[in-house]
Amino acid sequence: MSTAADATAQRIYGPHLVHNMTVINNIKFISSCFAGAVAGVLGLENWLGFALFLVSTLFSSVCMYGVNFKTYPNRYMHGGLLAAFNPGQENVFSFILMWTLFYGIVHVYD
Repeated sequence: MSTAADATAQRIYGPHLVHNMTVINNIKFISSCFAGAVAGVLGLENWLGFALFLVSTLFSSVCMYGVNFKTYPNRYMHGGLLAAFNPGQENVFSFILMWTLFYGIVHVYD
């Protein structure tokens, strides 16, 4: 006899789940790189730069939650709401890389 969990697992199609996670990760990556570039151009230092990263991560997650997920993240990704708002370690490093790059380009001769 199948349970409710088995029925839910049968409705998830693997290639669609992989595609959804790839798109979500790409959106988060581009958002963190753009936020890093903005932080560098604005000349933000220390906690203000990380505050911008936090705000940009929350903003992009809320936009995906409302627009892409239609307030039901469990339908589109494995992990649900927690995975939707998780910035990911690689995105933090991308943010720092872009932040220091653009800060160095714009403010090197100040």
